[in-house]
Amino acid sequence: MTWLIVKYLLTAGVVVLVSEMAKRSDKLGGLIAALPIVTFLALIWLYIENQSTEKIANHAWYTFWYVVPTLPMFLAFPILLEKIGFWPALLASVGITLVCFVVFSFIVRHFGIELW
Repeated sequence: MTWLIVKYLLTAGVVVLVSEMAKRSDKLGGLIAALPIVTFLALIWLYIENQSTEKIANHAWYTFWYVVPTLPMFLAFPILLEKIGFWPALLASVGITLVCFVVFSFIVRHFGIELW
């Protein structure tokens, strides 16, 4: 149970760090947010918890493929934010990401990559 609490606190600390850095510097906050810190933490947690190397490698592999369809959202959100406000832009970004994910998953399926 203690280990689970440590995992939660460290992982939450990363989110707080990113938001605090973003308050001070847009560029630094963006850089830290763009780093695969959450993925690194997940890989570390999997390793420490004695998961197989196959499981750890698969996590990294699928993370790569799941990141690609999220990228258009980062371009759309700033544009939508100014036009329709925060919450509608956030909701639209979720929709954009879902559509991109579905389209992307159909495209990569032709190359033997099954995302769902």
